[in-house]
Order: sequence, then structure tokens, then C-alpha cells
Amino acid sequence: MSEFVSGNRITLLRTGTEYFPALEAACDAAAHEIYLETYIFEDDRTGRRIAQALMRAARRSVTIHVLIDGFGSKDFSAELLQEMQDSGVRVLKYRPDVSPWTLRRERLRRMHRKIAVIDARVAFVGGINIIDDMHTPRQKPPRFDYAVRVEGPLLAEIYPVVTRLWILVMWTQLRERWPQRPVISVHAVRCGAQRSAFVIRDNLGHRRDIENAYLDAIARAKTEILIASAYFFPGLSFRRALVEATARGVRVVLLLQGRVEYRLLHYAARALYGSFLAAGIEIHEYRRSFMHAKVAVIDERWSTVGSSNIDPMSLLLAREANVVIDDAGFARELKTSLTDAMEKGSHQVHRASWKRQPLQARVLNWVCYELVRFLTGWSSYGRAREFR
Repeated sequence: MSEFVSGNRITLLRTGTEYFPALEAACDAAAHEIYLETYIFEDDRTGRRIAQALMRAARRSVTIHVLIDGFGSKDFSAELLQEMQDSGVRVLKYRPDVSPWTLRRERLRRMHRKIAVIDARVAFVGGINIIDDMHTPRQKPPRFDYAVRVEGPLLAEIYPVVTRLWILVMWTQLRERWPQRPVISVHAVRCGAQRSAFVIRDNLGHRRDIENAYLDAIARAKTEILIASAYFFPGLSFRRALVEATARGVRVVLLLQGRVEYRLLHYAARALYGSFLAAGIEIHEYRRSFMHAKVAVIDERWSTVGSSNIDPMSLLLAREANVVIDDAGFARELKTSLTDAMEKGSHQVHRASWKRQPLQARVLNWVCYELVRFLTGWSSYGRAREFR
């Protein structure tokens, strides 16, 4: 993984309520260029709000690069796309040809990152898509998620990753008609006191960087591990690391999705509850609204915020990005937010009640578990051994 660099200012952003105003303000302050990567770009109130900010910047002669995923944004509004392009916004889709009838493995290799870089001076990294977090039918809004605003030397790590992917997609889609971006220098001046690292996952040189960052931190944990993950289906190495941590006296707490969004992954993940609970791991299911968070705090010092879930899609297939922060103040702030969410919006799963669940529920969980394992092996060229 990338090395920690000092001198950064990392600001925690809770849900879209804090994230979207900060992103819009940064776009409105842009003078040279904006890069935006997102899995989902919805044509709703929030999507229009961010699109308008991008178009305002384009009309000021700011160069705008928007990269959306071909599956997550497969229904991206043609009307909004045309409006953005007419304003000078450059839009590309990552792996755009997604047919519901194809069985090619590549269709699951998605661009799941959520990153924005403005003038190579400020970046946003997290798990929040461009979608109205207040529109949550039958649920109490907003969606529970996080992002961070990054300033400082870490921009020197983030900026090249974003520009390289844009150029790669542009070349593969034969978009030479777009002129090369003007070269601007990264504003990597020290502006804070936080040590942080930028960690990505791809299918080339960074296949296990995010997972290894977690495993290294878990192995060093002395008092507490708190992980919040919307989709939690870890491989064998990850599960063993958590069990070993509890065996040496570390408190391990998992805050997981309690509401059903994607049924297959939801029930497959629950097949692992029994072994976790038997090992002494605490499980809390967030039920107040849809949880989309992908964060962790370890020993009130190490923390991470990003797009990567702890599941096969994120750890074996998708392009992901996380920021890891080594700072007690930031860790306390994130832990306080998570603890508040657990107290006000979650239900703890106890071992005794879990063992009393009906047989049909157990069967459903294990059927889904085995199906996810099969799909993981098929789509990741047999690498499902970690998920046995």
C-alpha cells in the first residue's frame, strides 16, 4: 500500500448533508480543472445540483472530467448527459457495454470509486455516490455514509491515480478528439498535522492493498476494532484475523446493514454470524435507514474512510479507493459518530437469540452463501478459495 505522508488536513463529512455542499463549493471555486469519479450519477435533485455546479465551472473555462460506471450509472439520463456535454463537460463511462444477457466475467469488474479532485488542491474520497441521500422511500433519511475532504501532500498520491484512469478510459474508447489536459502542478503544501495514506484496489498492481491495510491494522490492534460495512462478506484471512484479535482480548464490533437492499448478499453475509458470535465478536445491525458506510476505527488511532466494502465485489473485482488516517483526533470523531449511530439506530444481535432462528432461515442463509461463493469463483477466475 502507499506510505503514510504527514502534513495533511483531513475533514470528516457525514452523509450527503455535509458532503454535497462541500463538493459544490469546491466546484464553484475551481479555476483550472475538476476530475469526478462516481459509481452512480443519478438524475435527481442532488444529481442536478452537482451537474449544475460542474456546468457553471465549464462555462468559466474550467476543464471538467466526469467518469461514471457503466453499470452503476447504466440508466444515466441522456437528457442530462447532453446538457452537460453542451456546456463543455467531458463525460466518459467506465465499461459502458453492460448487457443483462452477457455472462462475461468482466461485466462485474466495476469502477466503484467515489473521488473528486479540484485544481489538484483539494480532493474528496469516500463512499457517497451522486444521488439524493434524502430520497429513501419507506426509510428515514439520509443514507448513512461518509466521505473525507483532503488537503495537503496526500494530493500528490491521489491526483495521478485519477488522471491515469481518465486517460486510460479515454484511449480505450478512442476519444482522441479531446485535447490533452493542461499540465498543472499538484498543490501538496503541508496544511495540517495528520498522517494519512491513499490506498486503492485494482486488477493490476494493487489487487490486495486495501485488504492488506485492514489486515495489518487488525493484527496490531490492542484494545478495539470497530468496522462499519454496508456489505460484509470477508474472506477466510479476514475472518481469521478478527477471531484472532478477539482471542487476544481485543473488542471487535461490527456495524452492518440491517435492512435488506440486495437480498443475495444480505442473506449470504448472515451465514457468517454464527461463527462471529461464537468467537465473541459483537454484531450490530443498523436499521434506522439504509447504511452505505465503509469505514473503520482501530484503537482510537487508525481509521479509514472510502468506497471499499469487505466483500468479494470490492476485494476481488472492483476499482476502489480509501483514505487511511493515523490520527487520534480524527479517529475519535469518527468513532463518536459510529457509536451514536449504534445507540440510536441499530439492534445488537445476541448469540442466544441467533441460535434460536428457524431452520428455514438458516437454510436460506447458507444457500445464498454458497451461491455467492460460486459467483465469486466464476467472476474472479477461481479466487473464491478465500471465501470458503
